[in-house]
Amino acid sequence: MKRQVFKVLFVAVFTTMLGMGIIVPLMGIYAEELGARGVWLGLIFAAFALSRAIFTPLIGRLSDYRDRKVFILIGLSFYTLFSLAYSWCNSVISLTTVRFLHGMASAMILPVATAYIADIAPRDKEGEYMGTFITSLFLGMAAGPLMGGTLTDLFGMNAAFYLMGGLSGLTTLFVLKFLPEITPHTRRKSPQGFRQIFKSKLVKALMLFRGINAVGLSAVMAFLPLFAVSLKLEPSQIGLIISLNILLTAVLQRSFGKIADRFNKLNLIILGSLVVGTALFIIPLAANFRELLLVLIVMGLGSAIAIPASLALATGVGREKGMGSVMGLFNTAMSLGNVVSPLLSGLVMDIFNLPCVFFTSSGLVFVSTAIFFFLTRETALGMVQKGPI
Repeated sequence: MKRQVFKVLFVAVFTTMLGMGIIVPLMGIYAEELGARGVWLGLIFAAFALSRAIFTPLIGRLSDYRDRKVFILIGLSFYTLFSLAYSWCNSVISLTTVRFLHGMASAMILPVATAYIADIAPRDKEGEYMGTFITSLFLGMAAGPLMGGTLTDLFGMNAAFYLMGGLSGLTTLFVLKFLPEITPHTRRKSPQGFRQIFKSKLVKALMLFRGINAVGLSAVMAFLPLFAVSLKLEPSQIGLIISLNILLTAVLQRSFGKIADRFNKLNLIILGSLVVGTALFIIPLAANFRELLLVLIVMGLGSAIAIPASLALATGVGREKGMGSVMGLFNTAMSLGNVVSPLLSGLVMDIFNLPCVFFTSSGLVFVSTAIFFFLTRETALGMVQKGPI
């Protein structure tokens, strides 16, 4: 049964992220066609992540008391509807509303699916299971933009929305038929409240890591193309750089997940974060395509080192405090990072210049890594006799 659960949820998350990625290169253009400028553009981009940040912890907690399959099916159904609704938007307000509702639907899928996988992950193999599973997210993110751009060139923008809705609809039927249910009796019956969960320094540290990691990645996705243009790179070169960054992170997830099961997970998170922070700092120093490509490959490696270890630790905490609640908070931190990053980076660019966007993101990563170290120092010392954590 575990293998079937894994395969079905892998497909569901891949399809969800593929659909999300399909509209990434289109949203700014579509918003401008509807009259969005300045603040409205920022709101349209932030609405999706803001909605996820609001609903993810609530839905994650509810899924600790009910069958997770129900939440995933409801989320996929709404995801299908709101994917199609993009083509019906005729104003900035309607587009912002659809983005917000789309984020709410997404909040029922990825965090709950992650908790589902964590439920079935064997002890001492959390890194391998979570690293392999999260590959679906990065593969979807990498393939989506290329597919969306190509489809729009051939058939128009609405075709991308219809494809996203069609894929989501088929995935809903696939999950309905093939995903086994795990009843609440097989999980912790009394998950802790959020106030109790927040008392854990490890939970705070993991949320800090996930949020700042998202800030760094969002800064690259939003502002790297602008820097690449200043180097006179072609659009195809820019797309290749970003895609290789995400693909490298994806293909290395399983390998570093296995490493996380054998070695100290806290040290891997710190190491990966330092690599990411260094890469962000070096980006403005790149002078050509090859140098920028190399820096982004290094950044992808850093993310691959840290993310499976963080998910493995979150799984261990979830067994004690409530898997859906913990995974919901973990994903909420990512969403908050995605909300803060474009707003902060845009402000830094307006006040200073484009290179300072990457220097600032790098500084945030280094500072948060130091805070992560101090928050988890007692945990590391307390568990050192029990083997890798």
